[in-house]
Amino acid sequence: MTIVRDPLDPKISMWHFLAYYLRFVREKEGLSLAQWGKIIGMARSSVSNIEAGRAKLQVDYARRLDVKFETGGLFELLLWYARMAHDPNWFRQYSQHEKQAAEIKVYHGQHVPLLLQTDDYTRAYGRLSMAKDREAVLAGRLSRKQAILEREDPPCIWALLDEAVLARAVGGSKVMADQLRHLLEMADRWNVILRIIPFSVGEYEGTDGFFQLIGLPDRDIAYAGAQGGGRLIEMMDEVKSYVDTFERIGAKAESQARSRDVIKQYLERCA
Repeated sequence: MTIVRDPLDPKISMWHFLAYYLRFVREKEGLSLAQWGKIIGMARSSVSNIEAGRAKLQVDYARRLDVKFETGGLFELLLWYARMAHDPNWFRQYSQHEKQAAEIKVYHGQHVPLLLQTDDYTRAYGRLSMAKDREAVLAGRLSRKQAILEREDPPCIWALLDEAVLARAVGGSKVMADQLRHLLEMADRWNVILRIIPFSVGEYEGTDGFFQLIGLPDRDIAYAGAQGGGRLIEMMDEVKSYVDTFERIGAKAESQARSRDVIKQYLERCA
């Protein structure tokens, strides 16, 4: 028996609108999922996942649809708007990408990234959450961190941290001292590269916000943080700009060995 689901609500987000419109056009043309898939070179299940919001249309497929239906670039334009807009469901997709990542590169100028945090450090920031169920949010963060770090094939982690991250005593001196020790332990792992951007470099590119690059088996994506949320970035040219920014910030950072010395200096101050 074939299960027929209601189309997504196009008012929720541009991604939902795109999925809704793709289904509308397919049904208007009287095409099955399999027939639609043949047009763009995609499996029936992949078409179904896109219409259900479980996967996202890629630019090559959008262009094929524009050629087939002579829509003057409409599908590619809708895809562009979907990628540029805020997606209320971004975190679900982000979490899936994070679990599959072969490499994670992160820059942060305010606090230690989740994957390098102690549980107590995570809890200290968790108390500031505006969510109604703070405990559920905290549990989710701890679970995410554990799931990624304890994978059989954990991702390579490249972290660039502003020295301000070390100077901010999150959770008090004991919690921060434990966090600094943890950073030193993490820096000893084979799959972690940790470097500090010292105060002495002055201004540098990237101080306007943190971001993360996720290396997937078939492509790279980026995530840019923002107050109250964030944005997944999948367009190749925009992802490339974040890759370039990460490299330029890295050029300002201390070596791995010198970064360890800087962390130790702050640890001594906490003692």
